[in-house]
Amino acid sequence: MSSTRQLKYAGLIQKDLSEIFQKDSRHWFGNAFITVTEVNVSPDLSFAKVFISLMMIDDREAFIEKMAEKKPEIRKALGLKIGKQVRIVPELHFVLDESQDHAQKMDNILSRLNIPKEDKGKSEE
Repeated sequence: MSSTRQLKYAGLIQKDLSEIFQKDSRHWFGNAFITVTEVNVSPDLSFAKVFISLMMIDDREAFIEKMAEKKPEIRKALGLKIGKQVRIVPELHFVLDESQDHAQKMDNILSRLNIPKEDKGKSEE
């Protein structure tokens, strides 16, 4: 269970990383559309697990590796944004959030089901 402090810190990191990816990521990652969906922070606030959703990316695993290479630059940009509000800029670990893909697969499965519509005029006796 996360403390209030962890939740506030995670929210701050999520907001600022989203801004960084929106404004500064063109020169790092080209036309990739990166969304920060969730951030979990360790109790000592030194480690942040960042869940990201990607659009307009063909090879997601290669992209995650590229993000790992750029991690020091991303952490530095984050430090410039939150450095006056926090003592420690956490070590970042990027994880691919596949919940959107999973939800889309479930929608596809449900849309293919052949469920007859119920007649509203008939009443059961």
